[in-house]
Amino acid sequence: MLLYIHIPFCDSKCSYCAFNSYVDKFHLKRDYMIALEKQLRFELQHFQATHNSIETLFIGGGTPSTVSPQLFKPLFELLRPYLKENAEITSEANPNSATKEWLKGMYQLGVNRISFGVQSFDEKKLKILNRAHTPQMARDALQNAAQIGFKNLSLDLIYATLGDTKELLQKDIQEAFSLPINHLSAYALTIEEGTVFEKKPQMAKEQLEITQWIFETIEARGFQQYEISNFGSYHSLHNLGYWQYKDYIGAGAGAVGKLKNRRFYPNPKIESYIQNPLQMRIEELSDEDMRLEKMFLGFRSCVGVCKEILKDEEKIRASVLVKEKKLFFDNGKFYNPDYLLADELTLFLTS
Repeated sequence: MLLYIHIPFCDSKCSYCAFNSYVDKFHLKRDYMIALEKQLRFELQHFQATHNSIETLFIGGGTPSTVSPQLFKPLFELLRPYLKENAEITSEANPNSATKEWLKGMYQLGVNRISFGVQSFDEKKLKILNRAHTPQMARDALQNAAQIGFKNLSLDLIYATLGDTKELLQKDIQEAFSLPINHLSAYALTIEEGTVFEKKPQMAKEQLEITQWIFETIEARGFQQYEISNFGSYHSLHNLGYWQYKDYIGAGAGAVGKLKNRRFYPNPKIESYIQNPLQMRIEELSDEDMRLEKMFLGFRSCVGVCKEILKDEEKIRASVLVKEKKLFFDNGKFYNPDYLLADELTLFLTS
């Protein structure tokens, strides 16, 4: 099983961000981390976790680098017996708050992978996105992490922003590859409800031709695309676990957990979560819900879709797509060679 821990604190709210995060609740950090420990104790029993049963741990947000390693320490002490030997342990971080001290502290706790929210190396673009760091802070944070001993380092880039040019994006990709990374996430800017950009829909401008060019440019540098937004010489086991439809504990305000046919949603409000971290909204998934989710996830990634979950008429349609080279079939699974067509393929098969 996988484990996701959500840290909802941020030092600034990005204009595009729809995640459950707050810039004005830092005074609740200590109480929040205590509540997290309570929920984790409950979830480990609820998910019947055993010695070495947690394959990956991902600390996301929000911004985990706004919380000191000292506050994370009790969580790691609790989780240590359950974590698989050599488990992939990732923390997200922002360049402005991931100080050398923070990185060292997390490394000493056992974190072995950092994913940096860089988004761009263009100063003007960072301001438009309301990012709190400069391009130099991003370079320094990556170099510091490598010097401390982190072998697995990733960074995020955002594209399809108003004002993006091929020249700007080419420079971002070149800068990324000049740093000690073995993984890169490239996300198209999307306009979400409740964000600053909601009233400025013109800020997102995706062009299929540019998206394809970005994917090809990254792959040409030796990073294989293994799902719609992720590339690397190293493939994140945590990311792949979601695409493989594994069960996962979701701890924290606004996290999501899944066990068999149920999803669990802890309270997204920090104050309410601190008062009762065990209060959850539960969603029941039907067999058909899970089948469709496996198809969408499988075609958006290198995981593929098992032939056995397809209905008879879907198998016939899939065979047609294989002949047209829009899918390929290998060892009992259908694979999609173009992740940008993933949802279209699933809808065609299930219509």
